[in-house]
Amino acid sequence: MYDVVVVGAGPAGLSAALVLGRCRRSVLVCDNGHPRNEASLAMHSFLTRDGMPPLEFLRLAREQLAPYTTVELRDVTVADARCIEHGRFETTLENGEIVRSRKLLIATGVRDNLPEIEGMRALYGRSVFHCPYCDGWEVRDEPLAVYGKGERGYGLSLELTAWSRDILLCTDGPPGIEPEKIERLQRNGIALREDRVLRLEGQDGILQRVVFADGPPAARRALFFTTGQYQQSALTIRLGCEFNDKGTVRTGQYETTHLPGLYVAGDASRAVQWVVVAAAEGAEAAFAINTDLIKEDLR
Repeated sequence: MYDVVVVGAGPAGLSAALVLGRCRRSVLVCDNGHPRNEASLAMHSFLTRDGMPPLEFLRLAREQLAPYTTVELRDVTVADARCIEHGRFETTLENGEIVRSRKLLIATGVRDNLPEIEGMRALYGRSVFHCPYCDGWEVRDEPLAVYGKGERGYGLSLELTAWSRDILLCTDGPPGIEPEKIERLQRNGIALREDRVLRLEGQDGILQRVVFADGPPAARRALFFTTGQYQQSALTIRLGCEFNDKGTVRTGQYETTHLPGLYVAGDASRAVQWVVVAAAEGAEAAFAINTDLIKEDLR
């Protein structure tokens, strides 16, 4: 019986494991080795870690867990989890092994719906991005493209005006944007192309142009897309978690959920999906978990 099983060894999961290890808790951390930002060259907006490669950050985090002998890390996928009697949890690993714990923290994050456009995947993480706060500075004042429809495309286009005033919104078909909002885009110098996007062309990972099925190509330095996301793990769905409009888990104070003893931290739970925020949420969840364990153990 572990005190805590942590599913996901990203910033949230490893941050929680560090705090729990320092609280002398027995912790099992499981991870499948595929973080959301594995294609990125660098992470940003994390004080003292700005510009660090994401995989290097994870390596250092694991290294700093070594002194805490009650923390165990396994590179394994979690196949299932369920709540059993008295609020305890059973977690099933991909090899069929079942482990039990007093608390369960899910920190598996989300995955982006990467558009199936020729050239998109080759440029992803180098000049195709989803977060301007993470990558906008590097392409400031450059000609940028936005790929998205409706409110998402509209909102991201306006947001990007903080980084560039040369923005092209590509809706890949009917925009699904109200006429008055299209006028607002125009007032802010944002161009709109409804033509079907055929492919992205670039060299050495750097976008050079967006090619359309009709009309001339558009020279662009980077593209930001907003096409939604999905939970990297189905565990939160199986455990009956509630979800918000963005598709992330609706959590309460200190990353609690509807189920006593179950916590969700990181990109799987919040709207502001930054590495620094995920790490903070992991620490908050660990605080709450340790507090609950202390209360349970006191006579």
